[in-house]
Amino acid sequence: MYLYELPTTGAISFYDFCTDVTSEKLYTSHISETTQSRANLRAVLKESKRTQDGEKDHLKLVKILEDYIPKLRGIMTCIASGHIELKSEPTFSWRTTLSANLFNTSPRLSLPSLHADLANALLTYAFALSNLAHAKVASLGTYERDRAISDMDRKAKESQLTVAADLLCRASGIFTYISETVLLEWESASGASSAVVKPPDMSREVNDALAKSSLADAQTLAIRKLLSKSVYDSNVAPGPPLPKSHPSPALISKLHLECSSLYSSARTLAITPSSAGKRKDAPGEVSADVRHYLIEEAAFHDALSHKWLGVDAGENGGNERGGDAVGFLAWAKKELEELKGRKKDRVSNELESVNVFLKHYKKVNDSLHFQPVPTQADLQARVPTGRLVRSATAFVLPQPAFGPGSVEDARRKAEELGLEEESKTTSDGTYAGAGSYF
Repeated sequence: MYLYELPTTGAISFYDFCTDVTSEKLYTSHISETTQSRANLRAVLKESKRTQDGEKDHLKLVKILEDYIPKLRGIMTCIASGHIELKSEPTFSWRTTLSANLFNTSPRLSLPSLHADLANALLTYAFALSNLAHAKVASLGTYERDRAISDMDRKAKESQLTVAADLLCRASGIFTYISETVLLEWESASGASSAVVKPPDMSREVNDALAKSSLADAQTLAIRKLLSKSVYDSNVAPGPPLPKSHPSPALISKLHLECSSLYSSARTLAITPSSAGKRKDAPGEVSADVRHYLIEEAAFHDALSHKWLGVDAGENGGNERGGDAVGFLAWAKKELEELKGRKKDRVSNELESVNVFLKHYKKVNDSLHFQPVPTQADLQARVPTGRLVRSATAFVLPQPAFGPGSVEDARRKAEELGLEEESKTTSDGTYAGAGSYF
């Protein structure tokens, strides 16, 4: 799971460019509240920048964004309906949202239009959900390998894995919504999108990449939960034979294959130049950090898919697949050794496990099955397609906090309608048309 560095943003007052033109001044207080809500967002982002990773309050940021985004929508819907007028085109200052950890440069950019602020707020929201998932998983530790853990505690920690995976699926849906809806509406509203130099994280390609990466992260947690009980049961005697609680090795291999495919696709999208990225004045590009992350995750899950294909051949293949078991595990060992210097503990643990299985199946094949070990090319032809068990949660923009489409607006209209009906009543308390039923 990638821990995102959060952006910062400049101060702004909506009073500087918004005017309530309703006769009743219905939205004057809402303009003030929106300004305060955005000031709260700016403050918590600055606080996060100064705080160590393990101490960041990701949930607080999520809640503040969930307060601000409906208010920003309220401003936008009121402008669209003519209840609020713009005195000038607003410009919002955001430091490159993916920051220097992901991009070569991290400039502060001034981006015009409310759509720009909505896009950046949603992007930050997706990052905050992902980071919250990261924090939840980090708090669990390697609980599966704790021989003293109770079933109740283990199941409680498994449920936290599900919560974290759900957060990542929500983040994936937001990234997709930014790519497919918000950026297009921004371009349509500006009418001159080519004049706006957007950072790489405001490109459709990068948001599509982030959506796939988040979904792969969620699937990784699903795999961990699926293996949780069997890892615990294998603590005393790791390796073959598999415990009865172990899920199908063939299924596990397909889940890892899908993770690898998602990370690979994300990497391809992340290095695809957008229309803005082709410009000489475009601010930076996707850095080596994010490319390496996606490449290494893809390679890691590829290796694990080969591991479990080997285990499946060894456990369920009978006499005929002894060579396949050795071949797939030798392949996985080679891939993990190439990653060992970069991923350290996680790779070392998996490499140790692969060596245990490989030693056992090689001994069995050399003494009982005598099956030839296929070449890597032959094994590649037998690799199945991946399987997805988690899907992105489709994102729907929250209702405006005020203005057309809001609960407040519907309530006000209902009250006005009630007053109109009341005014039609006669002096004796009956209403106009009373008794005129047919």
